[in-house]
Amino acid sequence: MSRTSTELQHPALTHPASSTSPSTKLGIQLVPLPEHVTNDSDNVSRENLTGEPLSNAAGPSPVSALKAGVIIATAASMTLMNSLLTGILTVGLPVIAKDIGLAENLLLWPASVYGLACGCTLLLSGSVGDVIGSRPLYLAGCGLLSAFTLGCGLATTGIQLIVFRAISGVALSFSLPSAVSIITTTFQPGKRRNIAFACLGAAQPVGFSLGIVLGGVLIAGIGWRYGYYIVAALNVCILLVAVWQIPKDPRMVEPVTWRRLYNEIDWMGTALISSSLGIFSYTLSTMTVSIHELTKPVNLALLILSLIIFAAFIFWILRQERLGRVAMVPPSLFKADATSAPRRARNFTAICISVFLTWAVFNAFQYFTSLYFQRIQNLSALQASVRFIPMVISGALINIATGLLVPRIKANVLCLAAAIVSAIAPLLMAVARPEWSYWTAPFFSVGLIPVSADTLFTVSNLVITSTFPPRMHGLAGGVFNTISQIGMSVGLAVTAVVANAVTGAAGSSNGVGRDAGAVDAVLKGYKAAYWMSFAASAVIVALSWWGLRGIGRIGLKED
Repeated sequence: MSRTSTELQHPALTHPASSTSPSTKLGIQLVPLPEHVTNDSDNVSRENLTGEPLSNAAGPSPVSALKAGVIIATAASMTLMNSLLTGILTVGLPVIAKDIGLAENLLLWPASVYGLACGCTLLLSGSVGDVIGSRPLYLAGCGLLSAFTLGCGLATTGIQLIVFRAISGVALSFSLPSAVSIITTTFQPGKRRNIAFACLGAAQPVGFSLGIVLGGVLIAGIGWRYGYYIVAALNVCILLVAVWQIPKDPRMVEPVTWRRLYNEIDWMGTALISSSLGIFSYTLSTMTVSIHELTKPVNLALLILSLIIFAAFIFWILRQERLGRVAMVPPSLFKADATSAPRRARNFTAICISVFLTWAVFNAFQYFTSLYFQRIQNLSALQASVRFIPMVISGALINIATGLLVPRIKANVLCLAAAIVSAIAPLLMAVARPEWSYWTAPFFSVGLIPVSADTLFTVSNLVITSTFPPRMHGLAGGVFNTISQIGMSVGLAVTAVVANAVTGAAGSSNGVGRDAGAVDAVLKGYKAAYWMSFAASAVIVALSWWGLRGIGRIGLKED
């Protein structure tokens, strides 16, 4: 029985042509294929997200099942370690701050500076990895993260911890985009690549949940510092396995020269977008205390400056593409073509916005649910951490299921179903009452929240890497991780502003000095954050239904 679907693949690369079309200006030539390619059981339409025919270029060399498993585990391990550290810090921050004398006004900096440093350097790291190869960049990230994670455990002052966390964020930015490149250059489109991206996605919620549990156990026992010692030791093991098993980048057919680094990386675009994101993220972090922080002249000026620099970035990449030069993010990705790519703008834009909102909701939910358990229900750090175990289980199962289902079910259907399921999580917490049993609402909420993030992680990575040509897959990984990192920062900042505003208003009406009234005011603030997360989840559902139409099935095997 024949069936027709839409498959994402990669356009072939050639030397820059003299034609003035947008694709040839960027040195990308699309090689036409017959309308249908027949495999053993199907007739499958060979199109990528742009609606353009695909090349039949040779893909990566096959590897054994054992080596494939080791490579996938190694590539996903850095994401796991990142989330593990975040979980440890989330549950242990009050104790850590007390031990090292971290000032109250710097309480959130160890967490925020990590994401800030990582988010500002992801695109640059992805671009550099496309020139020098994904393997050396991944190894450098592993080594640096091992050293400065150990430094975090040895820190004796708040400033030391903040500095070590910032450098750790830069180290992580080396590893995240290169992990995407390692997967796409090692595995051909098909089952193994799907499973690899699914494992990469599973590492995030599983790592965070394990970090919360481990942090709670260590704080109640031998101390929080051992969490960093353990992760540093694990990173060293990962580094050794990576040196042994990660293959050389097959894209590296030319020697790395200073001329290539200068010509093949959009340095100005990188500087503009990194500066804009850095200033914007810093401004958001100041708003987590109060929305009134934005009215201060310095913060308002910085926010305006970040927007001006972002506008300059848009102007720059448009100019670069018009002149046929390398652009950090080619604007053509967001443009539809009436004949060859009628759905590209809608699909790619919907994917990017969905990733942004999904990680905003996911991060805010984790943060406020941890506070709900400890500040509203008066649970210990260990008791709170145990309640996140369902997230570990569901996160792992959903990613395995997604990796197996993406070639069989249309991507928009998968994302729509996952978005609807995850939208239930903030809704349940918004209506839950503190006296309710854990099994009434929180259990289901914690188990359902990772469904959308895990599904979208696999789908969006397959879409984004198939939209970019193979020589730019490091940048493609940088684009995805930058969007998700900024989404997490914005989501936490906006929900914190809303929660603080509602808590302040409720506290004023309840009066001052009444403990029950104060707790009730805080609870109202948390519920406002959950309702806002539910509203964002509804937008994700709409985007999955309308914006992702036409993508079809992805991750099909390339024959």
